[in-house]
Amino acid sequence: MSHVMSAPAPTPDDVRRRGLRRMRALALSLLVLAAVVYLLTLDQDGVLGYVNAGAEASMVGAIADWFAVTALFRHPLGLPIPHTALIPRRKDELGKGLQDFVGENFLSEEIVRERITSAGVSARVGAWLGVDENARRVVVEVAEVSAVGLSKVRDEHVEALVHEALVPRFREEPISPLLGGLLGEALQDDLHHGLVDLALAELGDWLRENPDTVREVIGERAPWWTPERLNDRVTLRVHTEIVRWVDEISRQPNHRARAALDSLLRQLAEDLLHEPDVQRRAEALKERLLEHPAVLSSAISLWNALRRVLTSSLDDPDGAVRRRLLLEVQNFAARLGADAELCARLDARAADAVVFAVERYGSELTAVITHTIERWDGREASDRIELHVGRDLQFIRINGTLVGGLVGVLIHTVAVLMS
Repeated sequence: MSHVMSAPAPTPDDVRRRGLRRMRALALSLLVLAAVVYLLTLDQDGVLGYVNAGAEASMVGAIADWFAVTALFRHPLGLPIPHTALIPRRKDELGKGLQDFVGENFLSEEIVRERITSAGVSARVGAWLGVDENARRVVVEVAEVSAVGLSKVRDEHVEALVHEALVPRFREEPISPLLGGLLGEALQDDLHHGLVDLALAELGDWLRENPDTVREVIGERAPWWTPERLNDRVTLRVHTEIVRWVDEISRQPNHRARAALDSLLRQLAEDLLHEPDVQRRAEALKERLLEHPAVLSSAISLWNALRRVLTSSLDDPDGAVRRRLLLEVQNFAARLGADAELCARLDARAADAVVFAVERYGSELTAVITHTIERWDGREASDRIELHVGRDLQFIRINGTLVGGLVGVLIHTVAVLMS
Protein backbone atom coordinates (compact mmCIF):
# COMPACT_ATOMS: atom_id res chain seq x y z
CA MET A 1 0.00 0.00 0.00
CA SER A 2 1.41 3.30 -0.97
CA HIS A 3 1.29 6.22 1.36
CA VAL A 4 0.98 9.75 0.06
CA MET A 5 3.25 12.04 2.02
CA SER A 6 1.68 15.46 2.51
CA ALA A 7 3.99 18.41 2.10
CA PRO A 8 4.77 20.29 5.32
CA ALA A 9 2.88 23.51 5.84
CA PRO A 10 4.91 26.54 4.77
CA THR A 11 6.41 28.62 7.56
CA PRO A 12 5.93 32.42 7.71
CA ASP A 13 9.52 32.80 6.47
CA ASP A 14 8.74 30.58 3.48
CA VAL A 15 5.76 32.79 2.60
CA ARG A 16 7.85 35.96 2.91
CA ARG A 17 10.64 34.46 0.82
CA ARG A 18 8.25 33.57 -2.01
CA GLY A 19 6.71 37.03 -1.91
CA LEU A 20 10.17 38.62 -2.05
CA ARG A 21 11.14 36.51 -5.07
CA ARG A 22 7.93 37.44 -6.91
CA MET A 23 8.44 41.16 -6.34
CA ARG A 24 12.07 40.94 -7.40
CA ALA A 25 11.03 39.15 -10.58
CA LEU A 26 8.38 41.81 -11.27
CA ALA A 27 10.86 44.69 -10.79
CA LEU A 28 13.43 42.93 -12.98
CA SER A 29 10.81 42.23 -15.64
CA LEU A 30 9.96 45.93 -15.88
CA LEU A 31 13.67 46.73 -16.28
CA VAL A 32 14.02 44.14 -19.02
CA LEU A 33 10.86 45.42 -20.69
CA ALA A 34 12.22 48.99 -20.63
CA ALA A 35 15.52 47.77 -22.14
CA VAL A 36 13.74 45.90 -24.91
CA VAL A 37 11.54 48.91 -25.74
CA TYR A 38 14.61 51.14 -25.72
CA LEU A 39 16.44 48.90 -28.20
CA LEU A 40 13.40 48.57 -30.47
CA THR A 41 12.83 52.33 -30.62
CA LEU A 42 16.45 53.41 -30.82
CA ASP A 43 17.05 56.34 -33.26
CA GLN A 44 13.33 56.70 -33.92
CA ASP A 45 11.50 59.99 -34.32
CA GLY A 46 7.97 61.10 -33.65
CA VAL A 47 5.93 59.15 -31.14
CA LEU A 48 8.54 56.42 -30.97
CA GLY A 49 11.07 59.02 -29.99
CA TYR A 50 8.99 59.80 -26.91
CA VAL A 51 8.72 56.07 -26.19
CA ASN A 52 12.48 55.69 -26.56
CA ALA A 53 13.16 58.58 -24.17
CA GLY A 54 10.72 57.16 -21.65
CA ALA A 55 12.28 53.69 -21.89
CA GLU A 56 15.76 55.11 -21.49
CA ALA A 57 14.76 57.06 -18.35
CA SER A 58 12.92 54.00 -17.02
CA MET A 59 16.13 51.95 -17.25
CA VAL A 60 18.08 54.68 -15.47
CA GLY A 61 15.48 54.94 -12.70
CA ALA A 62 15.21 51.17 -12.33
CA ILE A 63 18.98 50.63 -12.14
CA ALA A 64 19.45 53.55 -9.72
CA ASP A 65 16.76 52.29 -7.37
CA TRP A 66 18.02 48.70 -7.68
CA PHE A 67 21.41 49.97 -6.56
CA ALA A 68 19.86 51.89 -3.64
CA VAL A 69 17.82 48.94 -2.41
CA THR A 70 20.59 46.41 -2.87
CA ALA A 71 23.15 48.65 -1.15
CA LEU A 72 21.17 48.35 2.08
CA PHE A 73 21.77 44.62 2.34
CA ARG A 74 24.89 43.76 0.31
CA HIS A 75 27.51 45.08 -2.13
CA PRO A 76 25.85 45.49 -5.56
CA LEU A 77 27.35 42.93 -7.99
CA GLY A 78 29.78 42.01 -5.19
CA LEU A 79 31.78 45.20 -5.70
CA PRO A 80 33.07 46.81 -2.44
CA ILE A 81 31.63 50.21 -3.28
CA PRO A 82 31.79 52.67 -0.35
CA HIS A 83 28.60 53.15 1.65
CA THR A 84 27.04 49.90 0.50
CA ALA A 85 26.10 46.78 2.51
CA LEU A 86 24.98 49.21 5.19
CA ILE A 87 23.02 46.77 7.37
CA PRO A 88 25.74 44.07 7.67
CA ARG A 89 28.40 46.68 8.44
CA ARG A 90 26.41 48.90 10.77
CA LYS A 91 23.87 46.54 12.34
CA ASP A 92 24.94 47.42 15.90
CA GLU A 93 24.47 51.15 15.30
CA LEU A 94 21.14 50.48 13.61
CA GLY A 95 20.04 48.31 16.57
CA LYS A 96 20.97 51.06 19.03
CA GLY A 97 19.11 53.61 16.93
CA LEU A 98 16.04 51.36 16.79
CA GLN A 99 16.25 50.92 20.56
CA ASP A 100 16.33 54.68 21.12
CA PHE A 101 13.50 55.19 18.63
CA VAL A 102 11.23 52.68 20.40
CA GLY A 103 12.08 54.06 23.83
CA GLU A 104 11.49 57.68 22.87
CA ASN A 105 8.38 57.23 20.72
CA PHE A 106 6.57 54.25 22.21
CA LEU A 107 7.60 54.03 25.87
CA SER A 108 7.50 57.65 26.92
CA GLU A 109 5.30 58.52 29.92
CA GLU A 110 2.96 60.80 27.98
CA ILE A 111 2.28 58.25 25.24
CA VAL A 112 1.83 55.32 27.61
CA ARG A 113 -0.47 57.24 29.95
CA GLU A 114 -2.55 58.62 27.06
CA ARG A 115 -2.96 55.19 25.46
CA ILE A 116 -3.92 53.43 28.71
CA THR A 117 -6.37 56.18 29.69
CA SER A 118 -8.00 56.47 26.26
CA ALA A 119 -8.29 52.69 25.89
CA GLY A 120 -10.98 52.57 28.60
CA VAL A 121 -9.62 49.32 30.03
CA SER A 122 -11.92 49.32 33.06
CA ALA A 123 -15.08 49.83 31.02
CA ARG A 124 -14.05 47.07 28.63
CA VAL A 125 -13.29 44.71 31.52
CA GLY A 126 -16.65 45.54 33.07
CA ALA A 127 -18.49 44.86 29.81
CA TRP A 128 -16.63 41.59 29.33
CA LEU A 129 -17.27 40.43 32.89
CA GLY A 130 -20.90 41.49 32.53
CA VAL A 131 -21.44 38.50 30.28
CA ASP A 132 -22.41 35.61 32.56
CA GLU A 133 -20.35 33.09 30.60
CA ASN A 134 -17.20 35.19 30.96
CA ALA A 135 -17.75 35.76 34.68
CA ARG A 136 -18.14 32.03 35.25
CA ARG A 137 -15.04 31.38 33.18
CA VAL A 138 -13.03 33.74 35.40
CA VAL A 139 -14.32 32.01 38.53
CA VAL A 140 -13.45 28.58 37.13
CA GLU A 141 -9.91 29.69 36.22
CA VAL A 142 -9.34 31.32 39.62
CA ALA A 143 -10.70 28.26 41.44
CA GLU A 144 -8.55 25.83 39.46
CA VAL A 145 -5.37 27.89 39.85
CA SER A 146 -6.04 28.35 43.56
CA ALA A 147 -6.63 24.63 44.06
CA VAL A 148 -3.38 23.80 42.27
CA GLY A 149 -1.54 26.39 44.36
CA LEU A 150 -2.94 24.97 47.60
CA SER A 151 -1.91 21.46 46.60
CA LYS A 152 1.69 22.60 46.07
CA VAL A 153 2.08 23.77 49.68
CA ARG A 154 3.43 20.83 51.69
CA ASP A 155 3.89 20.23 55.41
CA GLU A 156 7.61 21.00 55.22
CA HIS A 157 6.78 24.37 53.68
CA VAL A 158 4.47 25.20 56.59
CA GLU A 159 7.10 23.94 59.04
CA ALA A 160 9.76 26.15 57.45
CA LEU A 161 7.39 29.14 57.51
CA VAL A 162 6.64 28.64 61.21
CA HIS A 163 10.24 27.99 62.25
CA GLU A 164 12.07 30.42 60.00
CA ALA A 165 9.61 33.31 59.67
CA LEU A 166 6.78 33.32 62.21
CA VAL A 167 8.48 32.12 65.40
CA PRO A 168 11.50 34.47 65.10
CA ARG A 169 9.14 37.34 64.34
CA PHE A 170 6.94 36.52 67.35
CA ARG A 171 10.02 36.34 69.55
CA GLU A 172 11.13 39.80 68.47
CA GLU A 173 7.71 41.43 68.75
CA PRO A 174 6.55 42.24 72.33
CA ILE A 175 3.23 40.53 72.84
CA SER A 176 1.98 42.57 75.81
CA PRO A 177 1.22 45.86 73.99
CA LEU A 178 -0.49 43.93 71.20
CA LEU A 179 -2.67 41.89 73.56
CA GLY A 180 -3.41 44.92 75.73
CA GLY A 181 -4.40 47.02 72.75
CA LEU A 182 -6.60 44.31 71.22
CA LEU A 183 -8.28 43.57 74.55
CA GLY A 184 -8.90 47.27 75.18
CA GLU A 185 -10.46 47.75 71.74
CA ALA A 186 -12.62 44.66 72.19
CA LEU A 187 -13.87 45.90 75.57
CA GLN A 188 -14.55 49.38 74.21
CA ASP A 189 -16.68 47.94 71.38
CA ASP A 190 -18.32 45.29 73.66
CA LEU A 191 -17.08 42.55 71.35
CA HIS A 192 -16.49 40.21 74.29
CA HIS A 193 -20.16 40.12 75.30
CA GLY A 194 -21.05 37.77 72.49
CA LEU A 195 -18.27 35.40 73.52
CA VAL A 196 -19.38 35.55 77.16
CA ASP A 197 -22.98 34.80 76.17
CA LEU A 198 -21.84 31.85 74.11
CA ALA A 199 -19.68 30.50 76.96
CA LEU A 200 -22.55 30.88 79.48
CA ALA A 201 -25.01 29.11 77.16
CA GLU A 202 -22.63 26.22 76.58
CA LEU A 203 -21.79 25.99 80.28
CA GLY A 204 -25.47 25.97 81.28
CA ASP A 205 -26.27 23.22 78.77
CA TRP A 206 -23.34 21.12 79.98
CA LEU A 207 -24.29 21.53 83.65
CA ARG A 208 -27.88 20.44 82.94
CA GLU A 209 -26.79 17.47 80.79
CA ASN A 210 -24.08 16.20 83.17
CA PRO A 211 -25.44 16.44 86.75
CA ASP A 212 -23.79 13.19 87.83
CA THR A 213 -20.35 14.42 86.76
CA VAL A 214 -20.81 17.68 88.71
CA ARG A 215 -21.96 15.78 91.85
CA GLU A 216 -19.07 13.37 91.57
CA VAL A 217 -16.53 16.21 91.36
CA ILE A 218 -18.10 18.03 94.34
CA GLY A 219 -18.47 14.80 96.33
CA GLU A 220 -14.76 13.99 95.99
CA ARG A 221 -14.01 17.14 98.01
CA ALA A 222 -16.44 16.36 100.85
CA PRO A 223 -15.00 15.25 104.25
CA TRP A 224 -14.64 11.51 104.56
CA TRP A 225 -16.57 11.36 107.78
CA THR A 226 -19.80 12.95 106.51
CA PRO A 227 -22.73 10.59 105.82
CA GLU A 228 -23.25 9.65 102.18
CA ARG A 229 -26.91 10.75 102.19
CA LEU A 230 -25.91 14.17 103.46
CA ASN A 231 -23.24 14.47 100.77
CA ASP A 232 -25.80 13.63 98.09
CA ARG A 233 -28.23 16.27 99.35
CA VAL A 234 -25.47 18.90 99.54
CA THR A 235 -24.02 18.14 96.08
CA LEU A 236 -27.53 18.16 94.58
CA ARG A 237 -28.18 21.57 96.12
CA VAL A 238 -24.83 22.92 94.97
CA HIS A 239 -25.46 21.70 91.41
CA THR A 240 -28.91 23.31 91.38
CA GLU A 241 -27.53 26.63 92.63
CA ILE A 242 -24.73 26.60 90.06
CA VAL A 243 -27.19 26.06 87.22
CA ARG A 244 -29.51 28.76 88.57
CA TRP A 245 -26.61 31.19 88.97
CA VAL A 246 -25.34 30.59 85.41
CA ASP A 247 -28.87 31.06 84.01
CA GLU A 248 -29.26 34.24 86.01
CA ILE A 249 -26.04 35.67 84.59
CA SER A 250 -27.16 34.71 81.08
CA ARG A 251 -30.50 36.50 81.43
CA GLN A 252 -29.22 39.69 83.05
CA PRO A 253 -26.88 41.85 80.89
CA ASN A 254 -26.08 44.00 83.95
CA HIS A 255 -25.37 41.16 86.36
CA ARG A 256 -22.69 41.78 88.96
CA ALA A 257 -20.65 38.85 87.66
CA ARG A 258 -20.59 40.39 84.20
CA ALA A 259 -19.54 43.73 85.66
CA ALA A 260 -16.84 42.00 87.67
CA LEU A 261 -15.59 40.22 84.54
CA ASP A 262 -15.54 43.50 82.59
CA SER A 263 -13.60 45.16 85.40
CA LEU A 264 -11.15 42.26 85.49
CA LEU A 265 -10.57 42.39 81.76
CA ARG A 266 -10.13 46.17 81.75
CA GLN A 267 -7.57 45.89 84.50
CA LEU A 268 -5.79 43.15 82.59
CA ALA A 269 -5.68 45.33 79.46
CA GLU A 270 -4.21 48.22 81.48
CA ASP A 271 -1.66 45.95 83.15
CA LEU A 272 -0.58 44.50 79.79
CA LEU A 273 0.03 48.01 78.52
CA HIS A 274 1.62 49.60 81.58
CA GLU A 275 2.53 47.04 84.30
CA PRO A 276 6.10 45.65 83.90
CA ASP A 277 5.48 42.56 86.03
CA VAL A 278 2.40 41.54 84.01
CA GLN A 279 4.30 42.24 80.80
CA ARG A 280 7.16 39.97 81.90
CA ARG A 281 4.73 37.16 82.73
CA ALA A 282 3.03 37.59 79.35
CA GLU A 283 6.38 37.44 77.53
CA ALA A 284 7.36 34.35 79.53
CA LEU A 285 4.06 32.70 78.59
CA LYS A 286 4.70 33.61 74.96
CA GLU A 287 8.15 32.00 75.06
CA ARG A 288 6.79 28.80 76.62
CA LEU A 289 4.10 28.59 73.95
CA LEU A 290 6.59 29.15 71.13
CA GLU A 291 8.93 26.49 72.51
CA HIS A 292 6.16 23.94 72.96
CA PRO A 293 6.28 21.21 70.25
CA ALA A 294 2.51 21.32 69.91
CA VAL A 295 2.77 24.76 68.27
CA LEU A 296 4.26 23.32 65.09
CA SER A 297 1.94 20.31 64.94
CA SER A 298 -1.06 22.53 65.60
CA ALA A 299 -0.02 24.93 62.85
CA ILE A 300 0.36 22.06 60.37
CA SER A 301 -2.96 20.53 61.41
CA LEU A 302 -4.71 23.87 61.15
CA TRP A 303 -3.25 24.46 57.69
CA ASN A 304 -4.20 20.98 56.48
CA ALA A 305 -7.75 21.40 57.75
CA LEU A 306 -8.05 24.81 56.11
CA ARG A 307 -6.59 23.47 52.86
CA ARG A 308 -9.00 20.53 52.78
CA VAL A 309 -11.99 22.80 53.32
CA LEU A 310 -10.87 25.32 50.70
CA THR A 311 -9.88 22.68 48.15
CA SER A 312 -13.16 20.83 48.56
CA SER A 313 -15.17 24.01 48.14
CA LEU A 314 -13.07 25.17 45.17
CA ASP A 315 -13.53 21.82 43.43
CA ASP A 316 -17.29 21.89 43.93
CA PRO A 317 -18.96 23.86 41.07
CA ASP A 318 -21.82 24.70 43.44
CA GLY A 319 -19.60 25.23 46.49
CA ALA A 320 -19.80 28.28 48.73
CA VAL A 321 -16.44 29.66 47.62
CA ARG A 322 -17.28 29.53 43.91
CA ARG A 323 -20.71 31.02 44.50
CA ARG A 324 -19.18 33.85 46.50
CA LEU A 325 -16.51 34.45 43.88
CA LEU A 326 -19.11 34.57 41.12
CA LEU A 327 -21.24 37.01 43.10
CA GLU A 328 -18.26 39.30 43.73
CA VAL A 329 -17.22 39.20 40.07
CA GLN A 330 -20.74 40.03 38.92
CA ASN A 331 -21.05 42.87 41.44
CA PHE A 332 -17.69 44.24 40.35
CA ALA A 333 -18.74 44.12 36.70
CA ALA A 334 -21.99 45.91 37.54
CA ARG A 335 -20.11 48.65 39.38
CA LEU A 336 -17.73 49.13 36.48
CA GLY A 337 -20.66 49.44 34.11
CA ALA A 338 -22.52 51.97 36.25
CA ASP A 339 -19.78 54.03 37.91
CA ALA A 340 -17.80 56.09 35.40
CA GLU A 341 -15.83 57.72 38.22
CA LEU A 342 -14.66 54.33 39.45
CA CYS A 343 -13.57 53.38 35.92
CA ALA A 344 -11.64 56.63 35.62
CA ARG A 345 -9.87 55.99 38.92
CA LEU A 346 -8.99 52.42 37.95
CA ASP A 347 -7.74 53.56 34.53
CA ALA A 348 -5.59 56.17 36.23
CA ARG A 349 -4.17 53.55 38.61
CA ALA A 350 -3.48 51.23 35.69
CA ALA A 351 -1.72 54.04 33.84
CA ASP A 352 0.36 54.81 36.93
CA ALA A 353 1.36 51.16 37.23
CA VAL A 354 2.33 50.86 33.57
CA VAL A 355 4.24 54.15 33.68
CA PHE A 356 6.09 52.96 36.78
CA ALA A 357 7.00 49.70 35.04
CA VAL A 358 8.11 51.56 31.90
CA GLU A 359 10.24 54.04 33.85
CA ARG A 360 11.88 51.29 35.88
CA TYR A 361 12.22 48.55 33.28
CA GLY A 362 11.69 50.31 29.91
CA SER A 363 15.41 50.63 29.20
CA GLU A 364 15.86 46.92 29.88
CA LEU A 365 12.99 46.06 27.55
CA THR A 366 14.28 48.15 24.67
CA ALA A 367 17.83 46.89 25.30
CA VAL A 368 16.59 43.49 24.13
CA ILE A 369 16.57 44.93 20.60
CA THR A 370 20.24 45.90 20.75
CA HIS A 371 21.36 42.72 22.49
CA THR A 372 19.50 40.53 20.01
CA ILE A 373 20.89 42.32 16.94
CA GLU A 374 24.41 42.31 18.41
CA ARG A 375 24.26 38.51 18.63
CA TRP A 376 23.37 38.22 14.96
CA ASP A 377 26.00 37.77 12.33
CA GLY A 378 26.09 40.69 9.87
CA ARG A 379 24.90 38.52 7.02
CA GLU A 380 22.23 36.92 9.18
CA ALA A 381 20.94 40.33 10.28
CA SER A 382 20.80 41.49 6.64
CA ASP A 383 18.90 38.37 5.56
CA ARG A 384 16.41 38.62 8.43
CA ILE A 385 15.63 42.27 7.79
CA GLU A 386 15.44 41.84 4.03
CA LEU A 387 13.08 38.91 4.46
CA HIS A 388 10.65 41.11 6.39
CA VAL A 389 10.90 44.41 4.48
CA GLY A 390 12.54 43.45 1.18
CA ARG A 391 9.25 42.73 -0.60
CA ASP A 392 7.97 46.23 0.12
CA LEU A 393 11.32 47.75 -0.86
CA GLN A 394 10.90 46.27 -4.35
CA PHE A 395 8.12 48.80 -4.89
CA ILE A 396 10.87 51.43 -4.83
CA ARG A 397 12.39 49.77 -7.89
CA ILE A 398 9.00 49.47 -9.60
CA ASN A 399 8.12 53.08 -8.85
CA GLY A 400 11.55 54.19 -10.00
CA THR A 401 11.01 52.45 -13.31
CA LEU A 402 7.58 53.98 -13.88
CA VAL A 403 8.36 57.46 -12.57
CA GLY A 404 11.65 57.47 -14.47
CA GLY A 405 9.82 56.71 -17.68
CA LEU A 406 7.33 59.54 -17.12
CA VAL A 407 10.13 61.98 -16.30
CA GLY A 408 12.00 60.86 -19.43
CA VAL A 409 8.97 61.56 -21.61
CA LEU A 410 8.55 64.96 -19.95
CA ILE A 411 12.19 65.90 -20.50
CA HIS A 412 12.04 64.75 -24.13
CA THR A 413 8.88 66.83 -24.63
CA VAL A 414 10.56 69.93 -23.21
CA ALA A 415 13.62 69.31 -25.43
CA VAL A 416 11.43 68.97 -28.55
CA LEU A 417 9.50 72.16 -27.76
CA MET A 418 12.68 74.13 -27.12
CA SER A 419 14.25 72.93 -30.36
